[in-house]
Amino acid sequence: MRKYIIRRLLLMPVTLAGITFVVFLMTRLVPGGPVERMMQEQAIAALSGEKASGQAEIGMSDESIERLEEMFNLRLPVWKAYLQWLGLMPQKVDISKAEFGEDGCAYVTLPGPKGHAVVVEVQRDGFNGQYRQEDWMRRQRWHLTVESPRTRALQWAERHGVTDEQAITEKENQLPWRAVFFHRRFCGLLQGDLGVSYKYNEPVGRMMMSRLPVSLYLGLLAACITYAVSIPLGMLKALKHRSWFDSVSSVLIFIGFAVPGFALGALLLVYFGARLEWFPLYGLTGPEFDHMSFWEKCRDLAAHTVLPLSCYVISSFAMATMLMKNSLMENMSSDYVRTAVAKGVSYRRAMWSHAFRNSVIPLVSTLGGVFCSIFCGSLLIERVFDIQGFGLLSFQALVDKDYSLIMGTLLVSSVLIIVGNVVSDILVAYVDPRIKFDK
Repeated sequence: MRKYIIRRLLLMPVTLAGITFVVFLMTRLVPGGPVERMMQEQAIAALSGEKASGQAEIGMSDESIERLEEMFNLRLPVWKAYLQWLGLMPQKVDISKAEFGEDGCAYVTLPGPKGHAVVVEVQRDGFNGQYRQEDWMRRQRWHLTVESPRTRALQWAERHGVTDEQAITEKENQLPWRAVFFHRRFCGLLQGDLGVSYKYNEPVGRMMMSRLPVSLYLGLLAACITYAVSIPLGMLKALKHRSWFDSVSSVLIFIGFAVPGFALGALLLVYFGARLEWFPLYGLTGPEFDHMSFWEKCRDLAAHTVLPLSCYVISSFAMATMLMKNSLMENMSSDYVRTAVAKGVSYRRAMWSHAFRNSVIPLVSTLGGVFCSIFCGSLLIERVFDIQGFGLLSFQALVDKDYSLIMGTLLVSSVLIIVGNVVSDILVAYVDPRIKFDK
Protein backbone atom coordinates (compact mmCIF):
# COMPACT_ATOMS: atom_id res chain seq x y z
CA MET A 1 0.00 0.00 0.00
CA ARG A 2 2.79 2.40 0.85
CA LYS A 3 4.50 1.89 -2.51
CA TYR A 4 1.18 2.39 -4.31
CA ILE A 5 0.51 5.68 -2.52
CA ILE A 6 4.04 6.91 -3.26
CA ARG A 7 3.63 6.06 -6.97
CA ARG A 8 0.29 7.86 -7.13
CA LEU A 9 1.74 10.92 -5.44
CA LEU A 10 4.71 10.93 -7.82
CA LEU A 11 2.37 10.70 -10.81
CA MET A 12 0.32 13.63 -9.55
CA PRO A 13 2.65 16.39 -10.89
CA VAL A 14 2.82 14.66 -14.30
CA THR A 15 -0.96 14.38 -14.45
CA LEU A 16 -1.45 17.99 -13.41
CA ALA A 17 1.12 19.14 -15.98
CA GLY A 18 -0.75 17.31 -18.74
CA ILE A 19 -4.14 18.67 -17.70
CA THR A 20 -2.99 22.25 -17.26
CA PHE A 21 -1.02 22.28 -20.52
CA VAL A 22 -4.00 21.06 -22.55
CA VAL A 23 -6.27 23.71 -21.04
CA PHE A 24 -3.55 26.36 -21.39
CA LEU A 25 -3.24 25.48 -25.07
CA MET A 26 -7.01 25.63 -25.53
CA THR A 27 -7.20 29.09 -23.97
CA ARG A 28 -4.66 30.31 -26.51
CA LEU A 29 -6.26 28.64 -29.55
CA VAL A 30 -9.91 29.39 -28.81
CA PRO A 31 -10.89 32.85 -30.14
CA GLY A 32 -12.34 35.52 -27.92
CA GLY A 33 -9.65 36.00 -25.28
CA PRO A 34 -9.41 38.80 -22.70
CA VAL A 35 -8.36 41.37 -25.30
CA GLU A 36 -11.34 40.68 -27.54
CA ARG A 37 -13.60 40.45 -24.49
CA MET A 38 -12.58 43.86 -23.19
CA MET A 39 -12.84 45.38 -26.65
CA GLN A 40 -16.42 44.11 -26.92
CA GLU A 41 -17.31 45.49 -23.50
CA GLN A 42 -15.85 48.88 -24.33
CA ALA A 43 -17.61 48.89 -27.70
CA ILE A 44 -20.97 48.14 -26.07
CA ALA A 45 -20.38 50.80 -23.41
CA ALA A 46 -19.35 53.35 -26.02
CA LEU A 47 -22.32 52.62 -28.24
CA SER A 48 -24.80 52.80 -25.37
CA GLY A 49 -23.26 55.97 -23.92
CA GLU A 50 -22.70 57.88 -27.14
CA LYS A 51 -25.56 56.60 -29.26
CA ALA A 52 -27.39 59.90 -29.33
CA SER A 53 -24.38 61.95 -30.41
CA GLY A 54 -23.14 59.34 -32.90
CA GLN A 55 -19.55 59.84 -31.72
CA ALA A 56 -18.95 56.54 -30.01
CA GLU A 57 -15.30 55.57 -29.86
CA ILE A 58 -15.15 51.82 -30.26
CA GLY A 59 -12.16 49.73 -29.24
CA MET A 60 -9.21 49.91 -26.92
CA SER A 61 -6.03 51.87 -27.12
CA ASP A 62 -2.84 50.13 -28.15
CA GLU A 63 -1.41 50.77 -24.67
CA SER A 64 -4.31 48.91 -23.00
CA ILE A 65 -3.97 46.00 -25.42
CA GLU A 66 -0.24 45.85 -24.77
CA ARG A 67 -0.83 45.70 -21.01
CA LEU A 68 -3.14 42.72 -21.45
CA GLU A 69 -0.69 41.00 -23.77
CA GLU A 70 2.08 41.49 -21.23
CA MET A 71 -0.12 40.30 -18.37
CA PHE A 72 -0.95 36.99 -20.09
CA ASN A 73 2.24 36.70 -22.22
CA LEU A 74 0.12 36.53 -25.37
CA ARG A 75 2.96 37.49 -27.69
CA LEU A 76 5.11 34.56 -26.64
CA PRO A 77 4.99 30.99 -27.99
CA VAL A 78 2.58 28.76 -26.09
CA TRP A 79 5.28 26.53 -24.62
CA LYS A 80 7.27 29.47 -23.31
CA ALA A 81 4.17 31.16 -21.84
CA TYR A 82 3.21 27.88 -20.16
CA LEU A 83 6.68 27.45 -18.62
CA GLN A 84 6.45 31.01 -17.32
CA TRP A 85 3.02 30.24 -15.83
CA LEU A 86 4.55 27.21 -14.12
CA GLY A 87 7.38 29.37 -12.83
CA LEU A 88 10.14 27.46 -14.64
CA MET A 89 11.16 30.47 -16.77
CA PRO A 90 11.57 34.11 -15.76
CA GLN A 91 9.19 36.66 -17.19
CA LYS A 92 9.03 40.41 -17.54
CA VAL A 93 7.36 42.18 -14.63
CA ASP A 94 7.13 45.77 -13.34
CA ILE A 95 7.21 47.09 -16.90
CA SER A 96 7.61 50.87 -17.31
CA LYS A 97 7.63 52.58 -20.70
CA ALA A 98 8.31 56.06 -22.08
CA GLU A 99 8.61 57.42 -25.61
CA PHE A 100 11.58 59.47 -26.81
CA GLY A 101 10.88 63.15 -27.35
CA GLU A 102 12.29 65.59 -29.84
CA ASP A 103 15.35 66.10 -27.63
CA GLY A 104 16.22 62.42 -28.12
CA CYS A 105 15.57 61.53 -24.50
CA ALA A 106 12.98 59.41 -22.74
CA TYR A 107 12.03 60.00 -19.11
CA VAL A 108 10.91 56.84 -17.33
CA THR A 109 9.48 56.95 -13.81
CA LEU A 110 10.71 54.05 -11.68
CA PRO A 111 10.30 53.17 -7.99
CA GLY A 112 13.63 54.17 -6.51
CA PRO A 113 15.24 53.80 -3.10
CA LYS A 114 12.80 53.51 -0.18
CA GLY A 115 9.89 53.41 -2.62
CA HIS A 116 10.33 56.98 -3.86
CA ALA A 117 9.60 57.64 -7.54
CA VAL A 118 12.70 58.47 -9.58
CA VAL A 119 12.74 59.80 -13.13
CA VAL A 120 15.42 58.11 -15.23
CA GLU A 121 16.70 59.83 -18.38
CA VAL A 122 17.54 57.61 -21.34
CA GLN A 123 19.35 58.92 -24.44
CA ARG A 124 18.83 57.14 -27.74
CA ASP A 125 21.91 56.24 -29.74
CA GLY A 126 20.92 54.07 -32.68
CA PHE A 127 19.47 50.83 -31.30
CA ASN A 128 21.20 51.20 -27.92
CA GLY A 129 19.68 52.83 -24.89
CA GLN A 130 22.26 54.84 -23.00
CA TYR A 131 21.56 55.95 -19.43
CA ARG A 132 23.50 56.54 -16.28
CA GLN A 133 22.85 53.48 -14.14
CA GLU A 134 22.78 54.31 -10.46
CA ASP A 135 23.67 51.92 -7.67
CA TRP A 136 20.06 51.45 -6.65
CA MET A 137 19.22 50.43 -10.23
CA ARG A 138 21.94 47.77 -10.15
CA ARG A 139 20.67 46.48 -6.84
CA GLN A 140 17.11 46.31 -8.13
CA ARG A 141 18.32 44.67 -11.36
CA TRP A 142 16.46 46.81 -13.86
CA HIS A 143 16.71 45.81 -17.52
CA LEU A 144 16.32 48.18 -20.45
CA THR A 145 15.30 47.62 -24.06
CA VAL A 146 14.73 50.24 -26.73
CA GLU A 147 11.97 49.58 -29.27
CA SER A 148 12.33 51.06 -32.73
CA PRO A 149 9.36 52.45 -34.68
CA ARG A 150 9.61 49.48 -37.07
CA THR A 151 9.31 46.98 -34.22
CA ARG A 152 6.31 48.82 -32.77
CA ALA A 153 4.66 49.02 -36.19
CA LEU A 154 5.06 45.28 -36.76
CA GLN A 155 3.54 44.59 -33.35
CA TRP A 156 0.63 46.86 -34.21
CA ALA A 157 0.13 45.10 -37.56
CA GLU A 158 0.15 41.66 -35.95
CA ARG A 159 -2.28 42.82 -33.27
CA HIS A 160 -4.81 44.22 -35.74
CA GLY A 161 -4.24 41.71 -38.52
CA VAL A 162 -2.80 44.27 -40.96
CA THR A 163 -0.75 42.83 -43.84
CA ASP A 164 -0.50 45.87 -46.11
CA GLU A 165 3.12 47.01 -46.16
CA GLN A 166 2.12 50.59 -46.98
CA ALA A 167 -0.11 50.79 -43.89
CA ILE A 168 2.69 49.36 -41.75
CA THR A 169 5.12 51.96 -43.14
CA GLU A 170 2.65 54.77 -42.43
CA LYS A 171 2.23 53.54 -38.86
CA GLU A 172 6.01 53.33 -38.51
CA ASN A 173 6.35 56.98 -39.46
CA GLN A 174 3.83 57.91 -36.74
CA LEU A 175 5.48 56.04 -33.89
CA PRO A 176 8.54 57.30 -31.99
CA TRP A 177 11.24 55.26 -30.35
CA ARG A 178 10.41 53.91 -26.90
CA ALA A 179 12.40 52.87 -23.82
CA VAL A 180 11.13 49.93 -21.78
CA PHE A 181 12.37 49.11 -18.26
CA PHE A 182 11.47 45.80 -16.61
CA HIS A 183 12.53 43.12 -14.14
CA ARG A 184 13.07 39.47 -14.96
CA ARG A 185 11.63 37.30 -12.23
CA PHE A 186 10.36 33.79 -11.60
CA CYS A 187 6.73 34.30 -10.62
CA GLY A 188 4.51 31.36 -11.41
CA LEU A 189 2.85 28.34 -9.90
CA LEU A 190 6.01 27.02 -8.24
CA GLN A 191 6.47 30.39 -6.52
CA GLY A 192 2.85 30.41 -5.33
CA ASP A 193 1.79 33.11 -7.79
CA LEU A 194 -1.21 32.25 -9.98
CA GLY A 195 -1.43 35.69 -11.52
CA VAL A 196 -3.98 38.47 -11.33
CA SER A 197 -7.53 38.38 -12.65
CA TYR A 198 -7.93 41.01 -15.35
CA LYS A 199 -11.68 41.17 -14.70
CA TYR A 200 -11.52 41.77 -10.94
CA ASN A 201 -7.91 43.03 -10.71
CA GLU A 202 -7.26 40.79 -7.69
CA PRO A 203 -4.77 37.97 -7.11
CA VAL A 204 -6.25 34.66 -8.22
CA GLY A 205 -5.08 32.83 -5.10
CA ARG A 206 -6.80 35.30 -2.79
CA MET A 207 -10.05 35.10 -4.76
CA MET A 208 -10.11 31.30 -4.62
CA MET A 209 -9.30 31.20 -0.91
CA SER A 210 -12.23 33.53 -0.22
CA ARG A 211 -14.65 31.32 -2.19
CA LEU A 212 -13.51 27.84 -1.08
CA PRO A 213 -14.89 28.10 2.51
CA VAL A 214 -18.36 28.87 1.14
CA SER A 215 -18.45 25.77 -1.06
CA LEU A 216 -16.75 23.71 1.66
CA TYR A 217 -19.43 24.68 4.18
CA LEU A 218 -22.33 23.61 1.96
CA GLY A 219 -20.57 20.60 0.47
CA LEU A 220 -19.47 19.19 3.82
CA LEU A 221 -22.94 19.62 5.31
CA ALA A 222 -24.54 17.99 2.28
CA ALA A 223 -22.12 15.04 2.35
CA CYS A 224 -22.61 14.43 6.10
CA ILE A 225 -26.40 14.60 5.84
CA THR A 226 -26.47 12.44 2.72
CA TYR A 227 -24.44 9.56 4.15
CA ALA A 228 -25.92 9.85 7.65
CA VAL A 229 -29.44 9.37 6.24
CA SER A 230 -28.97 7.33 3.06
CA ILE A 231 -26.93 4.49 4.62
CA PRO A 232 -29.45 3.66 7.40
CA LEU A 233 -32.35 4.22 5.02
CA GLY A 234 -30.82 1.94 2.39
CA MET A 235 -30.29 -0.77 5.00
CA LEU A 236 -33.86 -0.45 6.22
CA LYS A 237 -35.20 -0.65 2.68
CA ALA A 238 -33.11 -3.78 2.05
CA LEU A 239 -34.41 -5.46 5.23
CA LYS A 240 -38.00 -4.52 4.40
CA HIS A 241 -37.83 -5.21 0.70
CA ARG A 242 -41.24 -5.20 -1.08
CA SER A 243 -43.02 -3.84 1.99
CA TRP A 244 -45.19 -0.74 1.98
CA PHE A 245 -42.29 1.25 3.49
CA ASP A 246 -39.97 0.19 0.69
CA SER A 247 -42.51 1.04 -2.00
CA VAL A 248 -43.45 4.47 -0.62
CA SER A 249 -39.86 5.47 0.08
CA SER A 250 -38.77 4.29 -3.39
CA VAL A 251 -41.38 6.50 -5.05
CA LEU A 252 -40.24 9.52 -3.04
CA ILE A 253 -36.57 8.76 -3.69
CA PHE A 254 -37.03 8.42 -7.45
CA ILE A 255 -39.03 11.64 -7.56
CA GLY A 256 -36.18 13.38 -5.78
CA PHE A 257 -33.64 11.80 -8.11
CA ALA A 258 -35.60 12.92 -11.19
CA VAL A 259 -35.78 16.57 -10.08
CA PRO A 260 -32.59 18.51 -10.92
CA GLY A 261 -31.15 20.46 -8.01
CA PHE A 262 -31.23 23.82 -9.79
CA ALA A 263 -34.86 23.32 -10.87
CA LEU A 264 -35.82 22.46 -7.31
CA GLY A 265 -33.96 25.56 -6.17
CA ALA A 266 -36.01 27.77 -8.45
CA LEU A 267 -39.25 26.27 -7.10
CA LEU A 268 -38.12 26.66 -3.50
CA LEU A 269 -37.20 30.27 -4.09
CA VAL A 270 -40.59 31.05 -5.63
CA TYR A 271 -42.79 29.35 -3.03
CA PHE A 272 -40.80 29.41 0.21
CA GLY A 273 -38.79 32.53 -0.46
CA ALA A 274 -40.89 34.97 -2.48
CA ARG A 275 -44.48 33.94 -1.64
CA LEU A 276 -44.31 32.60 1.90
CA GLU A 277 -41.20 34.63 2.82
CA TRP A 278 -39.95 31.89 5.11
CA PHE A 279 -36.39 31.96 3.84
CA PRO A 280 -34.09 34.56 2.22
CA LEU A 281 -33.97 34.75 -1.54
CA TYR A 282 -30.24 34.97 -2.20
CA GLY A 283 -26.79 34.75 -0.68
CA LEU A 284 -25.43 32.82 2.26
CA THR A 285 -25.61 35.67 4.77
CA GLY A 286 -27.70 38.79 5.23
CA PRO A 287 -26.49 42.35 4.55
CA GLU A 288 -26.15 43.10 8.31
CA PHE A 289 -24.34 39.86 9.12
CA ASP A 290 -21.13 41.52 10.34
CA HIS A 291 -23.04 43.61 12.90
CA MET A 292 -25.06 40.73 14.40
CA SER A 293 -24.44 38.89 17.65
CA PHE A 294 -23.21 35.30 17.65
CA TRP A 295 -26.66 33.68 17.93
CA GLU A 296 -28.14 36.09 15.41
CA LYS A 297 -25.38 35.11 12.97
CA CYS A 298 -26.18 31.43 13.56
CA ARG A 299 -29.88 31.99 12.87
CA ASP A 300 -29.16 34.08 9.79
CA LEU A 301 -26.71 31.51 8.42
CA ALA A 302 -29.13 28.66 9.09
CA ALA A 303 -31.97 30.50 7.34
CA HIS A 304 -29.82 31.11 4.26
CA THR A 305 -28.56 27.50 4.30
CA VAL A 306 -31.84 25.55 4.30
CA LEU A 307 -32.87 26.01 0.66
CA PRO A 308 -29.49 25.54 -1.09
CA LEU A 309 -28.63 22.64 1.22
CA SER A 310 -31.89 20.91 0.26
CA CYS A 311 -30.91 21.19 -3.40
CA TYR A 312 -27.43 19.85 -2.67
CA VAL A 313 -28.79 16.81 -0.85
CA ILE A 314 -31.72 15.79 -3.05
CA SER A 315 -29.97 14.05 -5.96
CA SER A 316 -26.97 12.58 -4.13
CA PHE A 317 -29.25 11.37 -1.34
CA ALA A 318 -31.38 9.32 -3.73
CA MET A 319 -28.39 7.77 -5.49
CA ALA A 320 -26.59 6.82 -2.26
CA THR A 321 -29.74 5.27 -0.78
CA MET A 322 -30.48 3.03 -3.75
CA LEU A 323 -26.82 2.11 -4.09
CA MET A 324 -26.70 1.05 -0.46
CA LYS A 325 -29.95 -0.92 -0.71
CA ASN A 326 -29.01 -2.83 -3.87
CA SER A 327 -25.51 -3.60 -2.64
CA LEU A 328 -26.76 -4.84 0.73
CA MET A 329 -29.43 -7.04 -0.86
CA GLU A 330 -26.84 -8.57 -3.16
CA ASN A 331 -24.52 -9.38 -0.27
CA MET A 332 -27.34 -10.69 1.94
CA SER A 333 -28.14 -13.30 -0.70
CA SER A 334 -24.50 -14.35 -1.06
CA ASP A 335 -23.21 -17.76 -0.05
CA TYR A 336 -20.94 -16.49 2.71
CA VAL A 337 -23.89 -14.90 4.56
CA ARG A 338 -25.98 -18.07 4.30
CA THR A 339 -22.98 -20.10 5.44
CA ALA A 340 -22.49 -17.85 8.47
CA VAL A 341 -26.17 -18.18 9.42
CA ALA A 342 -26.02 -21.96 8.94
CA LYS A 343 -23.07 -22.13 11.35
CA GLY A 344 -25.15 -20.50 14.07
CA VAL A 345 -24.36 -16.82 13.58
CA SER A 346 -27.43 -14.67 14.09
CA TYR A 347 -28.86 -13.00 11.03
CA ARG A 348 -28.33 -9.52 12.48
CA ARG A 349 -24.68 -10.25 13.28
CA ALA A 350 -24.10 -11.77 9.84
CA MET A 351 -25.53 -8.67 8.25
CA TRP A 352 -23.44 -6.24 10.34
CA SER A 353 -20.19 -8.20 10.42
CA HIS A 354 -20.12 -9.45 6.84
CA ALA A 355 -22.74 -8.03 4.50
CA PHE A 356 -22.61 -4.41 5.69
CA ARG A 357 -18.85 -4.04 5.30
CA ASN A 358 -18.94 -5.33 1.74
CA SER A 359 -22.00 -3.26 0.93
CA VAL A 360 -20.34 0.07 1.64
CA ILE A 361 -17.56 -0.63 -0.88
CA PRO A 362 -19.51 0.92 -3.83
CA LEU A 363 -20.20 4.01 -1.70
CA VAL A 364 -16.56 4.34 -0.70
CA SER A 365 -15.45 4.04 -4.32
CA THR A 366 -17.49 7.17 -5.20
CA LEU A 367 -15.82 9.31 -2.56
CA GLY A 368 -13.34 10.70 -5.11
CA GLY A 369 -16.02 12.69 -6.89
CA VAL A 370 -17.71 13.58 -3.61
CA PHE A 371 -14.41 14.90 -2.26
CA CYS A 372 -14.12 17.32 -5.19
CA SER A 373 -17.78 18.42 -4.97
CA ILE A 374 -17.38 19.13 -1.25
CA PHE A 375 -14.72 21.74 -1.97
CA CYS A 376 -15.80 23.01 -5.39
CA GLY A 377 -19.54 23.18 -4.84
CA SER A 378 -22.27 23.15 -7.45
CA LEU A 379 -22.24 25.76 -10.20
CA LEU A 380 -25.98 25.66 -10.97
CA ILE A 381 -27.14 25.75 -7.35
CA GLU A 382 -24.76 28.57 -6.49
CA ARG A 383 -25.97 30.49 -9.52
CA VAL A 384 -29.65 30.02 -8.64
CA PHE A 385 -29.16 31.20 -5.05
CA ASP A 386 -26.47 33.78 -5.93
CA ILE A 387 -23.98 32.18 -3.54
CA GLN A 388 -20.44 33.40 -4.14
CA GLY A 389 -18.81 29.98 -4.01
CA PHE A 390 -16.03 28.26 -5.91
CA GLY A 391 -18.34 26.78 -8.54
CA LEU A 392 -19.76 30.16 -9.50
CA LEU A 393 -16.24 31.61 -9.60
CA SER A 394 -15.17 28.91 -12.09
CA PHE A 395 -18.17 29.68 -14.28
CA GLN A 396 -17.51 33.42 -14.23
CA ALA A 397 -13.89 32.80 -15.19
CA LEU A 398 -14.99 30.84 -18.27
CA VAL A 399 -17.57 33.43 -19.29
CA ASP A 400 -15.12 36.32 -18.91
CA LYS A 401 -12.28 34.40 -20.63
CA ASP A 402 -10.13 35.28 -17.62
CA TYR A 403 -7.05 33.16 -18.34
CA SER A 404 -5.42 33.42 -14.91
CA LEU A 405 -8.64 32.62 -13.09
CA ILE A 406 -9.45 29.72 -15.43
CA MET A 407 -6.05 28.14 -14.83
CA GLY A 408 -6.27 28.69 -11.08
CA THR A 409 -9.70 27.12 -10.65
CA LEU A 410 -8.77 24.27 -12.97
CA LEU A 411 -5.64 23.55 -10.97
CA VAL A 412 -7.52 23.40 -7.66
CA SER A 413 -10.27 21.19 -9.12
CA SER A 414 -7.72 18.81 -10.67
CA VAL A 415 -5.76 18.51 -7.44
CA LEU A 416 -8.93 17.76 -5.48
CA ILE A 417 -10.05 15.10 -7.97
CA ILE A 418 -6.66 13.37 -7.93
CA VAL A 419 -6.39 13.50 -4.14
CA GLY A 420 -9.99 12.31 -3.82
CA ASN A 421 -9.30 9.29 -6.02
CA VAL A 422 -6.21 8.39 -3.98
CA VAL A 423 -8.18 8.68 -0.74
CA SER A 424 -10.99 6.62 -2.26
CA ASP A 425 -8.56 3.85 -3.26
CA ILE A 426 -7.07 3.78 0.24
CA LEU A 427 -10.49 3.54 1.88
CA VAL A 428 -11.61 0.80 -0.53
CA ALA A 429 -8.50 -1.22 0.33
CA TYR A 430 -9.19 -0.69 4.03
CA VAL A 431 -12.83 -1.74 3.76
CA ASP A 432 -12.26 -4.65 1.38
CA PRO A 433 -9.35 -6.85 2.51
CA ARG A 434 -9.38 -8.66 -0.84
CA ILE A 435 -7.98 -5.57 -2.57
CA LYS A 436 -4.22 -5.20 -2.40
CA PHE A 437 -2.05 -2.53 -4.02
CA ASP A 438 1.29 -4.22 -3.49
CA LYS A 439 2.33 -4.26 -7.15
